Amino acid sequence: MNSSESPTPAPYWRLSGFYLFYFASLGALLPYWSLYLENLGYSAAAIGQLMALMMMTKIVSPNVWGWIADHTGRRLRIVRLGSFVAMLSFAGVLLGDEFWWLALVMIAFSFFWNAALPQFEVITLNHLGAQPHRYTSIRLWGSIGFIAAVAGLGMLLDRYGTGLLPMALLLLFAGIWLSTLWVSERVAPVLTASAEPLGKVLRQPQVVALLGVCFLMQASHGPYYTFYTIYLEGHGYSRSLIGQLWALGVIAEVGIFLIMHRLVPRFGLRKLLLASVALAGLRWLLIAWFVDNLPVLVGAQLLHAATFGVFHGAAIQLIHRYFQGRHQGRGQALYSSLSFGAGGALGALYSGFTWDAAGSTVSYVTAALISGLAWLLAWRTLRVSP
Repeated sequence: MNSSESPTPAPYWRLSGFYLFYFASLGALLPYWSLYLENLGYSAAAIGQLMALMMMTKIVSPNVWGWIADHTGRRLRIVRLGSFVAMLSFAGVLLGDEFWWLALVMIAFSFFWNAALPQFEVITLNHLGAQPHRYTSIRLWGSIGFIAAVAGLGMLLDRYGTGLLPMALLLLFAGIWLSTLWVSERVAPVLTASAEPLGKVLRQPQVVALLGVCFLMQASHGPYYTFYTIYLEGHGYSRSLIGQLWALGVIAEVGIFLIMHRLVPRFGLRKLLLASVALAGLRWLLIAWFVDNLPVLVGAQLLHAATFGVFHGAAIQLIHRYFQGRHQGRGQALYSSLSFGAGGALGALYSGFTWDAAGSTVSYVTAALISGLAWLLAWRTLRVSP
């Protein structure tokens, strides 16, 4: 066995550290940032707009930084720069809490923060070389970081209030940057040109359908990612319990990641994708209509295994199948931009306006309808053959 095929413990822990801190910061930001903004006195519509600004940068940021990285080959330098400037930018929240100031801070922060993860994914896969199957064992530490942050912060915010959240986030952002200093660059061989141009790939009906489904699926998560914590707190749940419910969803996600390699050969990517989208609609209806029933909420959180874990696992593999050769990087950038970027922005916007205008139940029912539209699109047009 040559050195490229043997496990190397040092890169494993160095690479895992980045995922630990990155997703721990996400575990602090997603569930609790909207709660922090609400305690500053912002309306649901304003919170939705501020959250949407963060998502909108993801439409542009991965593509900009991906282009720079592809043309310079300095991926690790970009990751370090993005992590450091993101930390400095976020410190601006300590200087003021006016809407337009916070909007400017969040745009600057998220533009650089979103530069780090896609390029670090490439660095990780380059380090793994002939062992890409070890990726999930490294990415697992991101889920562990998310669980630890969301559960631990829930208890701290219960006791000390949301005022400590900005400093907690700054510490996690510092951890991201420091973890990048521990990693070395490893350059993969340059890929040869693809047999067909990118425009031809994007005109394929199954590719259009997949990107459309990804956009709609992420948009359906808008009320969950933007207002789930506020929603549960308004129904009498403690912040520590809310944090545990968030963590439960990610634990379910980890569980499905561990068996995903067995599900794909048995059921196929198309069936798994359709099932995950259908279960997303069910999940949003359960949250809308049974918010006061804790066992039902627990069941809805366990569905995160399908609505994120199965869907993300299937979508990533389909993107990898459709975008070949030198288009692989841009395929992943499009997936990130259209789903987590454009879809996430739309989700935050419509959930904020419907929350203010018609109430929380209508927001979650709207999310279920969007999931239904995504399922219909996938069922009618999505085919898996490359």
